[in-house]
Amino acid sequence: MDTITINAKGISVSLDLTVGHIADMSIESGGRQLRPLHRAPWVDASETLPQDLPRGTVRLSGDFLCAPFSRSDVEEAPLHGWPANSAWDVVESGATDGGWRAVFRLRHKVMGASVDKIFTLRDDHPFLYQEHVFSGGHGGISVAHHPMTAMKGGGRLAFSPKRFAATPADPLEPDTARGRFMLAYPSRSSDLAHFPAAGGDTLDLTDYRMEHRREDFLTLVEADHGGPGWTALARQAEDDLVLVLKNPAELPVTMLWFSNGGRDYAPWSGRHLGVLGIEDGRTAIGHAASLGDNWLKREGVATAFALGDGVSFRHVIGALPLSGGEPPREITTADRRLRLAGSAASEVPFDSDFLRIGQPAAT
Repeated sequence: MDTITINAKGISVSLDLTVGHIADMSIESGGRQLRPLHRAPWVDASETLPQDLPRGTVRLSGDFLCAPFSRSDVEEAPLHGWPANSAWDVVESGATDGGWRAVFRLRHKVMGASVDKIFTLRDDHPFLYQEHVFSGGHGGISVAHHPMTAMKGGGRLAFSPKRFAATPADPLEPDTARGRFMLAYPSRSSDLAHFPAAGGDTLDLTDYRMEHRREDFLTLVEADHGGPGWTALARQAEDDLVLVLKNPAELPVTMLWFSNGGRDYAPWSGRHLGVLGIEDGRTAIGHAASLGDNWLKREGVATAFALGDGVSFRHVIGALPLSGGEPPREITTADRRLRLAGSAASEVPFDSDFLRIGQPAAT
């Protein structure tokens, strides 16, 4: 069995057990079927791919756990670690009172720790509730979720309050013979609507434009606001709202990956279009950098968990129908409801205790 599908009323989620990527997520809402997550075009194409690709790139889909995020330069592993590139086993999967719960375990150890992935679905909740648990192990581990969505006509973004956004020292694709980028590297701005561009002007990070062919990557640092961290993407052609939520005490940064035809080599080949990675994490770029001195630590931002006594962190992905194309100004969670403020004002069922907002995170 390579894929397992779990269901609750109005929602289904499929996990690719060969690599731990979400292969599909479908939400029934407002008489429509919403599919908020991306699957790379080569995954189901039965084509010959370069032999040196990490397994996680070959099967690139949906969302997956990175541990570590980016380079595995402390313990030998592929890009984004074994959780994103190797097999998971089903530990349990069954109906609960009002939903479904499944537990998966990574066959590999990560820094000596066993890793569990826990999916919870609730009837009539348009959300996947995820938790990852590290048991035992030694040293430290950087982590990130890697949800990806895709758009045919671009979209508009909104975020919980951020201190600033920053690009790393080097772009993903510096060689113009292989790809292209649009942001300035390195750079920084507290105004997300006016981020420095490579050409000397500025770009609006909240406006995903399909004519901007590029590979760009940057990190948003959460401000201290006491609520959930969130990203909302109003997809224009799809007429829906993709929502990603976190506890900032656990995952203090949100990394954005703009992948819109900016890589010309296989398997990307200019066809990876309209993709946005919304990657909530506790990490710098690379395992060694996350454990050592880095620019985020100097800003007071944690970039790894200490293993040994048990570590867990939670995350939520969902989608709602939307007409009008504008994301909310604000998102709040309380009294088992998620409330959107702004032109998309509405509320939906939500487990408002799940993200443990206000509780201290493991260090």
